[in-house]
Amino acid sequence: MELCSSSSPSSSLHRVSPEKLSFSSSISQFQLKPSTFAKPRLQILRIHASLASETQGLPRDSPQRLLKELAQRKQSTATPSKKKLPPKRFILRPPLDDKKLAERFLNSPQLSLKSFPLLSSCLPPSNLNSSDRTWIDEYLLEAKQALGYSLEPSSTLSDENPAKHFDTLLYLAFQHPSCDRARARHVKNGHSRLWFLGQYVIELAITEFFLQRYPREPPGPMRERVFALIGKRFLPRWIKAANLQNLVFPYDDIDKLLRKDREPVVKSVFWALFGAIYLCYGMPEVYRVLFEVFGMDPDADDCQPRARRQLEDVDYVSVEFEGKKLGWQDIATYKPPEDALFAHPRLFRACVPPGMHRFRGNIWDFDSKPKVMQALGYPLQMNDRIQEITEARNIELGLGLQLCFLHPSKHKFEHPRFCFERLEYVGQKIQDIAMAERLLMKHLDAPGKWLQEKHRRLLMNKFCGRYLREKRLHNFIIYSEEVHDRYEHNRRLRNPATTAVQQAIHGLAYTVYGKPDVRRLMFEVFDFEQIQPKAIV
Repeated sequence: MELCSSSSPSSSLHRVSPEKLSFSSSISQFQLKPSTFAKPRLQILRIHASLASETQGLPRDSPQRLLKELAQRKQSTATPSKKKLPPKRFILRPPLDDKKLAERFLNSPQLSLKSFPLLSSCLPPSNLNSSDRTWIDEYLLEAKQALGYSLEPSSTLSDENPAKHFDTLLYLAFQHPSCDRARARHVKNGHSRLWFLGQYVIELAITEFFLQRYPREPPGPMRERVFALIGKRFLPRWIKAANLQNLVFPYDDIDKLLRKDREPVVKSVFWALFGAIYLCYGMPEVYRVLFEVFGMDPDADDCQPRARRQLEDVDYVSVEFEGKKLGWQDIATYKPPEDALFAHPRLFRACVPPGMHRFRGNIWDFDSKPKVMQALGYPLQMNDRIQEITEARNIELGLGLQLCFLHPSKHKFEHPRFCFERLEYVGQKIQDIAMAERLLMKHLDAPGKWLQEKHRRLLMNKFCGRYLREKRLHNFIIYSEEVHDRYEHNRRLRNPATTAVQQAIHGLAYTVYGKPDVRRLMFEVFDFEQIQPKAIV
């Protein structure tokens, strides 16, 4: 048997002992078993490196080299690799006992404010950690300076001031899902809840602005104006105008990113930012940041609606809208007088034309209005100084209700504003924000995406119309004689009309009595959440 090609057989046999040459026992002794565990690549490289170093001086066909390789392989397979553990999120943890669970909820910042329940529900579910404080110390002053706020810490304010928590909410607004700190649950949920609220705040603010700025314009062109200002493809422009792009994309150039990488992140931060501003400073500050900090221009060429054939509007508008366009300063600083008839008098005048008084005393006013007001719980009890204010409000409320039930097929072609379209437009936005606030305060631990889906399912158009039909109020809708039979017997025509009337009622309630009456209609009269017991027929 030739043991080595480079050395003589006699010298090789002289150096190796006879027991090392018994290959039959050695092979059976070092027989390898297939392992069920996959070896890590690093461990295999280490084995090969140690074998190469130990057998480097021996010939390739040497029995001694073969024995050392077999011993080394046996040693490597004798200790199998560690069993791969499942991810921690799949491991069932024992539930917290009652004491720890109570401490966790009582120590949560969400339960720290009793006077501001909506603001409290948008705070993070746990206190900020050192990583959060590091970002606040490094970047928060830059964000506050760009937005035009005081550089002093908001924690120095009094407890009665909702702006005391502005630093925390502003930090959460910039923690979009793509950043590293968004992996923490309290940061991710806090940011998503802010953008869930902020999107409806922006839509309501822009809607009220355009309704009062263009009192004769129908909602169609108005929606195009709104999209040109706050559509997601235009939001990066406003972020750059306020010099906030470095806080949103600290490691990337916003102009070089693809749209799919840029727009969702900017939209998330933009919405969450206005959610924080609305909670701490209210709607006037939302207008200031939109038009002063971000520099939105409603008169820009790219914000104008496309040219279309308009119906001639021969009716009057209210005196405060005649001959001038209101600016954002007029909307933000407007305060109704003490003896005002409505909660939002100028918005009411922008949606209900003065010419509606010609319908006072008609058949609908005598026959249908009492039944509608009884079903909706109107008029509400108000503490007015003089009785004439109450009577005037009730008259305007009746005319507004008649406008809510006035279908466009009746008078729109001769009088374009004698229909429910403008009230429907503001009603859509106010019911969105009322439902969003309700869900935020009701589900304290829910993330924004879950709330968004819940919100969508509760406010589907088919449900809005169905709740109106359950109250049998669709029988009072005023159609033209030509289409009355078609709308009465065709549900594809009737259901969208009932949805529009439902939303117009919410818009009227907001302008006359304010947001509390919208909540009363949605959750008590129409029961949007479907939690009230049903009458057995």
